[in-house]
Amino acid sequence: MCGIAGILHFDDRPVDRQVLQSMARVVRHRGPDAEGVYVDGNVGLGHRRLSIIDLSTGQQPMQSGDGTLVISFNGEIYNYRELRAELEQAGAEFVTDSDTEVILQAYAAWGIACQQRFNGMWAFAIWDRRERQLFVSRDRVGEKPLHYAVHGGAFVFASEIKSLLEYGIPARPRAELFEIYLTLGYIPAPHTFYQDIVRLRPGHYLLARDGRLTEHSYWTLPQPDEHGMRTSSREVYEEFAALLDDSVRLRMRCDVPFGAFLSGGLDSASVVSLMADHTEYPVETFTIGFDDPAFDERALARDVAAAFHTSHHEYVVNPDEFDESLNNTLRCYDEPFGDSSALPTSYVCRLAAQHVKMVLTGDGGDEVLSGYPAYQSEKLAARYRRIPATLQALLPGAINLFARPFSGRLRYRLNRIGGVCSTAGMGFLERLESKLAYVAPATIGRLLERPGDAWRARDFLAEVMRGCSYDDPFYRLMYFHFMVSLPDRMLTKVDRMSMAYSLETRVPFLDHRLIEFMAGVDKNVKMPGYDRKHVLKQTVAKGLPDSLTKAPKKGFVAPLREWFKAGEFDLRLARLEQGGSGLRTDVVRDIVTENRLGRRDNGNFIWMLLLLGQWLEGMG
Repeated sequence: MCGIAGILHFDDRPVDRQVLQSMARVVRHRGPDAEGVYVDGNVGLGHRRLSIIDLSTGQQPMQSGDGTLVISFNGEIYNYRELRAELEQAGAEFVTDSDTEVILQAYAAWGIACQQRFNGMWAFAIWDRRERQLFVSRDRVGEKPLHYAVHGGAFVFASEIKSLLEYGIPARPRAELFEIYLTLGYIPAPHTFYQDIVRLRPGHYLLARDGRLTEHSYWTLPQPDEHGMRTSSREVYEEFAALLDDSVRLRMRCDVPFGAFLSGGLDSASVVSLMADHTEYPVETFTIGFDDPAFDERALARDVAAAFHTSHHEYVVNPDEFDESLNNTLRCYDEPFGDSSALPTSYVCRLAAQHVKMVLTGDGGDEVLSGYPAYQSEKLAARYRRIPATLQALLPGAINLFARPFSGRLRYRLNRIGGVCSTAGMGFLERLESKLAYVAPATIGRLLERPGDAWRARDFLAEVMRGCSYDDPFYRLMYFHFMVSLPDRMLTKVDRMSMAYSLETRVPFLDHRLIEFMAGVDKNVKMPGYDRKHVLKQTVAKGLPDSLTKAPKKGFVAPLREWFKAGEFDLRLARLEQGGSGLRTDVVRDIVTENRLGRRDNGNFIWMLLLLGQWLEGMG
């Protein structure tokens, strides 16, 4: 796990070594253990290393034995031992024990097809001196980031945007993306909030050669016939359990102390239970909590820790740390990133980094298992549309009318029920937009001072879904999660926050074998009736404490809605209401007031607005 950077001048100008070093050093947090720079005329590769495997001989950039290949690599190849044995049988000779050298030898043997052989997470660049070609690759689902720009006759790339800004890429915001940000809470690949900077999409690679840069796809989510999905529950249970167990086993390969994030959910607890089967030592586990019991899952995490005899660590986040969290989020992401679960993620990463250098996480479980409540909503929407149209039209209004006298948690619950009913009769794209947005799409439309300049969120969603072959909304939602929200929200969140503390995170649920298998499982096996995470419950989770398996899902989020009701936030919110960020102040004021009075949970959306405003201020 590391930070990479690189420069290729199309006009054959020599690369400035000092500029390349500066690009690498601004991401020192990603790799505090070592620094390396390689320059070959108009090409340069930079590297910051976080040593996890082969601590003594895995320095980078690494050259092949004959000096014709050079690599700068961020990530881990979990099946590197198996690939090494295969390559050695074919005559390859190794001088290190690193997975980095395995990538080099695999490229020498199989060319760009080597990507298909890797089980892991990565962003790497290989300079092929013989072919005068630069090959840049990103892993299948986007666990590791790669940003780039073509500017002033140069192709410049790096793990994080700050390296590109250090090179001199202009920091010009894309105001036309405001609506997409306010709907999703993040900017999806290949876009960024900067006019001149692009994000390489997962499962894609770049080739720079003969003055040209081309992008190619080598993997995408399988889309089998939705009427021919796997329907044998017994076979699915067996295969799923075996794949997840093997994925955990592979991801425990390392030469440093490691542990696991542990929330009160089934996914992380299942990973911890499997880890305990593969080690004779207590697993180090790390949990974040809040004083508000509606958001606190420490008791459930303790039950899991006790059941599997882990060495357990906890930290409680409080609102006094808000300013630090806001500034830390902007510093880590280089652009507004509105998922408020970045806050607790930051603190659990900081806690874990005090004890270990690598952790396994439960991320990706909701995507692989189709386990989000939104999948229940899709099933419910299909049934809802069968009731008489008159009743469909009346129910949302009746629920909203009934909710008016209430505030707080009951009001929030009624709002959610009303939302499900009101969107059930919509088309898929309209319903998806309503699910994704933290406030009503109509409110976002009113919020923009210049809505005519915005790229509409609905148009973006339509563009994404053109690649989806499914008709069933359940599978269409699965496609969206894998193609957009998983890489650009979930994995981006964890990568930036973990690497800010020089901590490697590994995600067993995102083994590509498991993803490809579960993508072909029928929705009624994944979710018979409305039972979320059914496959996990029938397999690995059977060994978890009852308190966990029966607990409702809370989500790994901060209690922002309650924090923003407190008096100490009045000055911050008043500054937000003063405007200056391209948003209408009267609509901002209404959003803040609704949250303060407990009529709507607008906490995460207010967080998004604060981030946007402060980022724009910093841009000048």
